[in-house]
Amino acid sequence: MAKLYFNYSTMNAGKSTVLLQASHNYRERGMKTYLMTAAIDGRAGSGRIASRIGISEQADIFHPTDNVFDMIENRLARESLACVFVDEAQFLTEDQVWQLARAVDDLRVPVLAYGLRVDFRGKLFPGSATLLALADEMREVRTICACGRKATMVIRQDENGNPLTEGAQVQIGGNETYVSLCRRHWREAVGS
Repeated sequence: MAKLYFNYSTMNAGKSTVLLQASHNYRERGMKTYLMTAAIDGRAGSGRIASRIGISEQADIFHPTDNVFDMIENRLARESLACVFVDEAQFLTEDQVWQLARAVDDLRVPVLAYGLRVDFRGKLFPGSATLLALADEMREVRTICACGRKATMVIRQDENGNPLTEGAQVQIGGNETYVSLCRRHWREAVGS
């Protein structure tokens, strides 16, 4: 039975690594997968899912105006798919998450979405909020704070390492921009 899965975490937890490993496992057994990622995140190059440990894979990109159900349906018309993987799922729109759910229900293909749960202000991303509401199963990809506790929050920092508390929800960046922290250390960092 096909399901919609949401695998979430903070920055630098290894979500893309887990996604790429899972896709590899399917392909190693002769099954085809379909990889998708947000057009907005081009850190590894356009249409590329990459992990900090050095593995990467080509993927189709989605923009906020794309119908991801149609993208999946068109791909299924060309080849049989065992699974659809979506990286940077926090950048999906609410409608696109509903389209993924429809792909699961109507096309009977499992969809595994990987993304951030909250932004640097502790607010849900629209795509993540809708995935939390609609996913059949949710899994947390865990990472740790510098203190050793589970990191559930992330701060955005300026070029001098000072935490930022204001700004646009979306700013693409990596280790130079974001630090994953436990809630207590996040509160201390942002002065809350």
